[in-house]
This record gives sequence, C-alpha cells and structure tokens, in this order.
Amino acid sequence: MMRNGFQAGITTADLVMQGGRVHTMDGARTVGEALAVRGGTVVRVGTDAEVAPLIGPGTRVVELRGRSLLPGINDSHLHGAWLGTMWPDTLMAQLAAAPDGGFGDDGHRHDHAGEGPALAALTSSAERRRAILRTGELLSSLGITSYTEPGLGPGEDGGPTGCFSSAVLAEYAELAAEGRLRARVTALLLFGLLDGASSAADLHRGLTGFAAPAEVPGWFRVAGVKIFADGIPPMGSAWSEEPYADGGHGDLLVDGADAGEREANLRAMIRAAHAAGHQVGVHATGSRTTRVVTEAFAEARAADGRDGRHYLIHGDVLHPATLAAMAAAGVGLNTQPGIAAATAAMLAGALGTDALAHAWPVRDALAAGVPLCLSSDAPVLAPDWRAGAAAAATRAVEATGRDQRIALTEALYAYTAAPARQDGAEHWKGTLEAGMAADLCLLDADLREVAPTALPEVPVAMTVLDGRVVHEL
Repeated sequence: MMRNGFQAGITTADLVMQGGRVHTMDGARTVGEALAVRGGTVVRVGTDAEVAPLIGPGTRVVELRGRSLLPGINDSHLHGAWLGTMWPDTLMAQLAAAPDGGFGDDGHRHDHAGEGPALAALTSSAERRRAILRTGELLSSLGITSYTEPGLGPGEDGGPTGCFSSAVLAEYAELAAEGRLRARVTALLLFGLLDGASSAADLHRGLTGFAAPAEVPGWFRVAGVKIFADGIPPMGSAWSEEPYADGGHGDLLVDGADAGEREANLRAMIRAAHAAGHQVGVHATGSRTTRVVTEAFAEARAADGRDGRHYLIHGDVLHPATLAAMAAAGVGLNTQPGIAAATAAMLAGALGTDALAHAWPVRDALAAGVPLCLSSDAPVLAPDWRAGAAAAATRAVEATGRDQRIALTEALYAYTAAPARQDGAEHWKGTLEAGMAADLCLLDADLREVAPTALPEVPVAMTVLDGRVVHEL
C-alpha cells in the first residue's frame, strides 16, 4: 500500500511516525502503520518496513505504539475571535445557567450581543490578535489544524463585540502573512448582522464595494459569503413548515414587506453571491428555510453550471425531499452534533415531537449523498471535536424520530477530508497521503479499542501543523 511522494534526491524524512494505526481518510479509508514527513508534506504512508528506509541521522522518530494517527482536524464552523474572547466560557453554558434557560420574556436568545465581561468588545488590534492567537493555542491542544470563520465583515463593523468585524478579517490576513497563525483559516464574508437582519441592498453593496484581504496561500483565504436566512426553532424564529404552539410558522431574517418578498429577496441574494463567484454558506434551520435555500442553490447552479460547493449551516429540520434536492444540486450540510444533543428537547418543545423525525438527519443525509461536515460552532459549544464525533456516533433515537447515528469513521471523515472539500482544498489537505500537507492529530489510544462514548477522554498526544509539532504531551 506504499504511497511514495519523494522527489529525486531526497532520501530521508524530517519526521517518521511508526508502529501504529495511520487513518488516511482517503476514499478507501486506508489504514497504514507508518508515515513520513519532510518539509511540511507527507511523503510516504505504508507499513513500518516501507517507511523505515526514510529514517536518517536527523530524522525524529515517534513510536506510535499502536496509537491512532489522524489528519489534522478541520473545524469547519468555528468563530475564532469570539472563542478567543470568551474561552473557557461557552454560550451553551451561559444559556444553561440563565434562570430563563437563556430565553428572555421576549422569547429571544441572549447571545453574542449579550452582556458580561466575557463579551467585552475587541476594540484594538492588540485585542483582536490576542483573541485569535489564544484560539490557535487552544485548537492546537485539541489536534485542530484548520477552521472556518463563518462570518466576518462590514455587516458587523458596528457590532457590540467587535468579534465579527472586517477589522478581525484584516487581522487574520496580517497574522497569516507574518507566519503567526496556529491553524489554517478559511473565512466567509458577512454583509448583514450575525444572528440578525440582512438585506439584498447590503449584500449588493458588499459584493461590489468591499475589498477582502488577499489570500495567503495555505494559511488564509476568503472563500465566500455567509447569509443568515432565519433564526432557530427554540426562539420561534426558524421559518418552518411545522407550526409553533401559537400556530405561527416563524419567518425569514431577510428584509421584505411580507413573507413572499422576503423569500424572493433571499433567493436573489443567493443568486447574486453565486454569480459573483463566491461559495455561499446559509444559516438555515427551519424546514421551510432549508427547502427554499436548497431550491435557490439549485437555481443558481443551473444558471451557469458552476458547482460553488454551497452549503446549509445547521440544517436543524430537513425533510427527505430537501435532502434529495440537496444531493442532486451538490449542496452540503454543515451541522453540529453537540447542538443536536443539547437542544433536541427544546426543538420538540417548540415544534412538537413529530418534528424530531426530520431533525438533524445526518445519517439520512449521508444515505442521500449529501456532503456532510461536522463542526462545533464554538464558542456556542466547546471546540472539542472528540465530543462532537462521540455525539454523532451515539445519538439517542428520539421519540418518533429515526436513528441518525453514524459510524465513528464517518464522523471522523466529516471532521477531516469532508471539510477540506468544503474549503476547496481537498487536493492538498484533509487526508494522509503522499503529497498532502503534514497536518496530523495523534490520539493516545487505538480507536479500535475506544468506545465512542469514551472518545472525549482520549488525550490528543501530539498535533503537527505543516510538519511542525505545535502540541505534545
């Protein structure tokens, strides 16, 4: 099974890891025994005997002793600057501790626009950098080597925290150019409010008038645009086919005089962002929103044939017909198993238990052929992919719902190779194959011997980023 990426004249590796389980996450889910790295690139994966000839006097050799080596984890929906500001606090912990469960008398969630010293505004370059670098250090300790900042830009330049502004976007680019980032970062632009209103006019102004920072190859890239289509079911703000207790169906966050105009504006925004060449990620949770957004993505792709690798974010309620339409149009799903586990009862309370039959249907999504990425939405939750993978593999079968558990290997793929595809980077990261980036996550156990429920307790023994050890126990 040897995969040799060595060029002529190169005879030794910088780093060899041998005697373990190398989960390549390639299409065949190949598992090797050893791996060799040189110059930030994986150069060989195979048996111990196949990799041993690349060990030279200057090679660092790590004995895996049966432990599992994975590609570096890619948290494909994580608010880095916000996380660095809040940590170790999380929004879900704040909501759980709130007397009203995090929902005020007006039914609205107390979120990033909320209160408390953990949410003090980032007002200076030094504060922004400190937050980003703090997050990078945290993620290194968890084996995370890439993440997506899902919404930074002028729509939040007047926001109360400063965590989602265009100044943060510029800071990322500068840190990347300086070689100081501790993870590879993909960003989506935000021309409306985070968790709030957006308009077709603001989007158009942003698409035509905002100059995003230039790409820093391998480290920072603006991939596209984030649009908030609706809220979330417990707030009654997800646009839903299923009625809420008051008989209403929620609504869109997009501007418009009535529901029809709001829907038309949302479809037009998606078409405009697609036509401008962007990838589009849409926060869509209600069943009516997920259907309409999928239809809009399909219409945009049909107009010019371009696969923008657009995706739904969260996708709390997805009916089977919507999943089929997503698969047909190449629309991805980026969802958070930890949020599903934490809020299923709240969703049922808002929309009724029958809605659970279509809630967070990750197993059905995979069966339908929908590209699936799993993520944390940190700091809504902690950025611990081990907990997310365990939740995906052990999810309880809800009353009246279908079994949506997926295999642990499928969950791991959704944290590694699948997000690399979402980033448009599957040709150089996300798998452990010759020629790929040497981003590695070493677990202090053999995954064959770990029950999914025990995965969160397995230490991350080492993290390698671009061939450099950035975390080691």
